[in-house]
Amino acid sequence: MSWESPLSERIRPQSLDELIGQDHLKPLLKRFTEDGLLPSLIFWGPPGVGKTTLARILAQSCKKPFYELSAIQAGVKEVREVIQRGQGMFKPVLFIDEIHRFSKSQQDALLGAVEKGTITLIGATTENPSFELIPALLSRCQVYVLKSFGPAELRTMLQRALAHDSKLKNSGIALIEDEAIIGLSGGDGRKLLNLLSLVADTYAGNAAITNELVMAVAQQFNSRYDKNGEQHYDIISAFIKSMRGSDPNATVYWLARMIHAGEDPVFIARRMLILASEDIGNANPTAMIMAQNCMQAIQQVGMPEGRIILSQTAIYLACSAKSNASYMAIEQALEDAKNHGDAEVPLHLRNGVTRLMKEMGYGKNYQYAHEFEQNFIDQEFLPDAVKGTAYFNPGNNARENEMRRFLAARWKGKYGYEA
Repeated sequence: MSWESPLSERIRPQSLDELIGQDHLKPLLKRFTEDGLLPSLIFWGPPGVGKTTLARILAQSCKKPFYELSAIQAGVKEVREVIQRGQGMFKPVLFIDEIHRFSKSQQDALLGAVEKGTITLIGATTENPSFELIPALLSRCQVYVLKSFGPAELRTMLQRALAHDSKLKNSGIALIEDEAIIGLSGGDGRKLLNLLSLVADTYAGNAAITNELVMAVAQQFNSRYDKNGEQHYDIISAFIKSMRGSDPNATVYWLARMIHAGEDPVFIARRMLILASEDIGNANPTAMIMAQNCMQAIQQVGMPEGRIILSQTAIYLACSAKSNASYMAIEQALEDAKNHGDAEVPLHLRNGVTRLMKEMGYGKNYQYAHEFEQNFIDQEFLPDAVKGTAYFNPGNNARENEMRRFLAARWKGKYGYEA
């Protein structure tokens, strides 16, 4: 392994005996390696806890060919190529990282090979497989939960790296304090080793690793996109604001940043669906249809092809007319609902389903709009407490100007609508 490889690769365990952590699984996994009978597995756990390492160790110990795919980059074509290559072999292991990113059709492509025993599937996921995997595939796999590393395990990992990595053991680096580096890792072994490597590279030569030094390095290089961290929220915010601001160029740039970082495409599509209603609304009702179709298509197609669908939809939304009138209407109405939550429904709007209700005036004097010219009759639909309140104020765009003219012609100035 070259020094240019990440530290986590250079000291990756090669056997279960070398593996740090996951003691609750080791006896069972050791039995698999001893028997050489490896079932299809799903490893579910947070990032950096050894899911990939375990898959490689199991395949190597059972003397099975090992193929590795990332669900972010691979599609049905790549899955079928691996299955084809595995024909005639002794049940090769196909490891799929972030298998929850696979769409239904991509998971379906795996099902036949798993069923027939053509491959042994090992999937890694940070999401609950009960929600993310199709039942037919999930029922053919055993699910094992991996735990985050505790402080003692992370400390062992640091000591092993400093003692055994060919680069670090000759670097003159000494670990004086480890509270900061362990705390910043959040139980993620990969993050821990990346930070250790970063500190070592920043302070090449003799250096004592202290909490202060680690914090200084971490703050200086804290620009990495983290799906659970500040960058995640900053970039999705920039993406949304670029679409709201009708800038397709900035929109597609921030979209690319998220895709490159491995953001969940369904999360991106969901945010675009919200924007289609909140920031476009009735200025262009087709925007919501586009966004909804995008989310469905992403779930069916998956990545990497889904990037094109995301791009098309994001550019469409950025170039659409904008209006937040629907958003503002419900916000004001919610405020009035809170302040006037006990306002009575006018009698003529109530549902007189029994004789007693009818005798009490429920539904009396209600006028059925379809019996009148243009399917409209001027009657009161709001309770007295908020009578005459205009919650919907149409935006200045072609479609909502048409709505304004429609409302002005019928309500004759009641709500302040002017043609």
